Amino acid sequence: MKQSFPTITKIKNFFIEIGELTYFSNRFFKELFSTPFEFKELLRQCYYVGNKSLGLVLITGFIIGLVLTIQTRPTLEQFGAEAWMPSMVSISLIREIGPIITALICAGRIGSGIGAELGSMRVTEQIDAMEVSGTNPFKYLVVTRILATTLMIPILVIFGDAMGLLGSFIIENLKGDVSFFLYFDKVFHAIEFSDVLPATIKTFFFGYAIGLVGCYKGYYCNKGTVGVGVAANSAVVYASMLLFIIDFIAVFITDIFI
Repeated sequence: MKQSFPTITKIKNFFIEIGELTYFSNRFFKELFSTPFEFKELLRQCYYVGNKSLGLVLITGFIIGLVLTIQTRPTLEQFGAEAWMPSMVSISLIREIGPIITALICAGRIGSGIGAELGSMRVTEQIDAMEVSGTNPFKYLVVTRILATTLMIPILVIFGDAMGLLGSFIIENLKGDVSFFLYFDKVFHAIEFSDVLPATIKTFFFGYAIGLVGCYKGYYCNKGTVGVGVAANSAVVYASMLLFIIDFIAVFITDIFI
């Protein structure tokens, strides 16, 4: 009986944290439409989230396109179906692989960065100083970061998908002598509106989840330098888990209605 108590405590803490995260999310939407609007800080965060992560996303997307084509082509060749390679790669990248891989990269880079940044501000009492001086720290620090990740992740996914298709084309050109125009003609004939729309919509939720978890973990960071590390680490873990849950729900809903 004694061994069950730690498990019960963990389950209880898990649901408590879900409740606090829900309250944190509700507060974000309340503060989002209240004045003043921190446009300069929002633009700065968009630059940090988007431009600073662009290189990593482009390289990763390019390599994913290369590897996906190299690994899949031999199997299609056995059935004489290598002509379907552009269609298969484009649908796989745009529907699923591109959005989730890009979101996981951003969860590791951006989520941990936000958690560590806000956590260090909490530890050094900078957030408390902002509250004392009359500034709304939630509006300035949290709302701008969550909004920036929500807006920038879809754009990063688009660039990542484009680089993935470019990497796939290079392999097809080398092994199958497929021209640039022929390859992308097959790509755009294979992709439909029902592929692009759900994949784009769920990337906004991915960005929101990354920003929300990162800000929550950093804003309520425990005192001490250890708390900053824990906030950064837990932000990545919780955001990654939340991304897979959102992805499953999005795919499930898409399968029902489309």
